[in-house]
Amino acid sequence: MGRCEGSRLSGSTPGLWPVINASVPEKSPFTKSKQLGNRFETTCRHPFADLTPIWRERAAKGTAVIASEINSGDTAWMLIATGLVLFMTPGLAFFYGGMVRAKNVLGMLMQNFFAMGLMAIIWVTIAFSLAFGNFGDGGFIGNLDFAWMRNITATTGDEAFALSIPFVLFCAYQMTFAVITPALITGATADRFKFKAYGIFIALWLVLVYAPVAHWVFGGGWLAKLGALDFAGGAVVHINAGAAALAVIIVLGKRKGWPREGMHPHNLPFTLLGTGILWFGWFGFNAGSALGANGIAATALMNTFLAASAGMLGWLLFERIKDGKATTLGAASGAVAGLVAITPCAGFVGGMAPIIIGFLAGVLCVLAIQLKFKFGYDDSLDVIGVHLVGGLVGALLLGFFADAAINPLVENEGLFMGGDAKLLWFQFVASAATMVFSFVVSFIIAKAIDKTIGMRVTEEEENEGLDYSQHAETAYSFGSTGSMDRI
Repeated sequence: MGRCEGSRLSGSTPGLWPVINASVPEKSPFTKSKQLGNRFETTCRHPFADLTPIWRERAAKGTAVIASEINSGDTAWMLIATGLVLFMTPGLAFFYGGMVRAKNVLGMLMQNFFAMGLMAIIWVTIAFSLAFGNFGDGGFIGNLDFAWMRNITATTGDEAFALSIPFVLFCAYQMTFAVITPALITGATADRFKFKAYGIFIALWLVLVYAPVAHWVFGGGWLAKLGALDFAGGAVVHINAGAAALAVIIVLGKRKGWPREGMHPHNLPFTLLGTGILWFGWFGFNAGSALGANGIAATALMNTFLAASAGMLGWLLFERIKDGKATTLGAASGAVAGLVAITPCAGFVGGMAPIIIGFLAGVLCVLAIQLKFKFGYDDSLDVIGVHLVGGLVGALLLGFFADAAINPLVENEGLFMGGDAKLLWFQFVASAATMVFSFVVSFIIAKAIDKTIGMRVTEEEENEGLDYSQHAETAYSFGSTGSMDRI
């Protein structure tokens, strides 16, 4: 075995990332040698270095080394980041739970917490393998190499991944994304989704929709090979979930009484608490996507903070101008809009770009939530207006602000950074493909479930509320009902 010490991806900036030493075979397809006098100089080269920046960001995370040794600093950060992203799902539960009516708050909390249980099992059983098998193939779906946790060990795993953390940790980190993405859909379907149907839907959706799209981008599939950039999940998470939410609510129909009756949030402190947890966890979501404790992670963390702040201010400014008041719900929603928009951009932009991206997302998302009244779809808690639209805003603005000086893995810079329209086109294709695929397959899944066991609760159950009708509990009762009997 030879040593490739301090090898970096071609075109990278020295000193931007910590150097990782790695062992590679002397005669390896990952090395290239040339004779210099009486010695040979060996250069490490990733086997898929000709693929796109996002694949190389995910696969090499800033280095071109192969079969990396485990780095304790990177591992420590990724252990923390994994916990942060998992913490986002309870945060999402409170964010949504405060916005529903009191009779449905446990139903909302349960749908989010249930995703933490069901999605984790399906992820390690098959979905991770479908997303990350055949890594870097430029294709549409993975394989079954990692099904049932086969080959998922505490080593760095297959050298194609070029990780400096244990492969089992990489799987766990990606699992937290798989947990929260289908949970995002629940905001659109609030107050009327039958719990059994919800469980079946998200199980099928993770395998048939999330895993393929994750492979397209994170797994080095066709969108990665095309040249689209998605640092932490603008397409894979937010556009994907937003398009699915639209499909599901078309099948579900409107809440009884909407939009004639007011359906006001029952506990805005819950929503603000959830926003704070989401904001905190989003540092793991975005900065953790650097897959190491390095300069890209630090940049992503700062960008995440700034975009959330600007998104909040943009939303509140619009409210103040339009209605004369700045609301707590607007502050929460604007911050989340900024967080959503910066997700695809976090490790690829710098300077004032995250502020511009966040501010525009705050304004455009508050405008987008008005579309449900114009077109008549009941997006209960504005998943489409914030996550779908916010994801699209971030993905497309990356075509203007992507900066190779921030991340040398940006091969096609944005229009405002001296590049041409190539990256903007790639971003459009990736966004459109994700949106269409997710909507169509999600609609088919929802329609099939609706035709068999039914998607929606009965009118009587809807009047009663999901808390009692689906779970035999009430959030604000100290009486003896359902599971309360054991207290």
